[in-house]
Amino acid sequence: MSNHKLTLGHSPDPDDAFMFYALAKNLIPTHGFSFEHNLQDIQTLNERATRGELDISAISIHAYAYVSDKYALLPSGASMGDGYGPMLVSKTIFSREQIAQKRIAVPGTMTSAFLALQLWLGKPAAQIDYVVVPFDQIFSTVRAGKAEIGLIIHEGQLTYQNEGLVVCQDLGKWWGQENENLPLPLGGNAIHKKFDPATRNVISGILTASIQYSLDHREEAVEHSLQFARDMGRDLADKFVGMYVNHWTLDYGERGRKSIRLFLDRAYEQGIIPHRQELEFVV
Repeated sequence: MSNHKLTLGHSPDPDDAFMFYALAKNLIPTHGFSFEHNLQDIQTLNERATRGELDISAISIHAYAYVSDKYALLPSGASMGDGYGPMLVSKTIFSREQIAQKRIAVPGTMTSAFLALQLWLGKPAAQIDYVVVPFDQIFSTVRAGKAEIGLIIHEGQLTYQNEGLVVCQDLGKWWGQENENLPLPLGGNAIHKKFDPATRNVISGILTASIQYSLDHREEAVEHSLQFARDMGRDLADKFVGMYVNHWTLDYGERGRKSIRLFLDRAYEQGIIPHRQELEFVV
């Protein structure tokens, strides 16, 4: 394992920067591994995962249904919407029936937000009028009238009011209300199956240690994450990090795993993903 370099893909967002602070700054033991950080938006990382390009990558739980032949889910690194999550925003309030007839700007077809939207509408993508735009251009797309609804992820969930927009539906809140207050599974970390089980376990432990370090040294880790905090001051960035780096991030736990199974089972039953998904976790 000596000096073995691993490619690590994650989003250029405060929560991911917070999680991987200790790795980026060499603050924890890495047992002979080094990490090359690849910072890209989640849709790009999802697409790269379908090609098996990165050793470790953040992926959407939706995307896992298409990459499970190549990757196993790591127990840490999850983004779970516990009573909150991706939001549908617009200039004025619309009902579910109205939204189903309008054009929606979405951040990528393999995102968990887009899968949650399909489940909420009860319609597959082919029956939805949507346009894919980079997640950080959704506000401008709605303001310009190129779409009437925006499906927002990341820090947009905290800054939409600054854009003069209102929430039509919080999909994380809806998911919890419909499913025993389970969190909405949004993202996770996955490791390539080319690594043997023992090596996967060592790498998994390193990533978990990085997350724990940041939780134990919150102030300095948040300070590090501010360089990726678009349109957010320190307090707002700290709040955003707290939403998506917490006890769920250290380990899914049984409720987290249950929610992932339910999320992907529902997607299969509604014809959104092609097969019923068997989950493989590194333990």
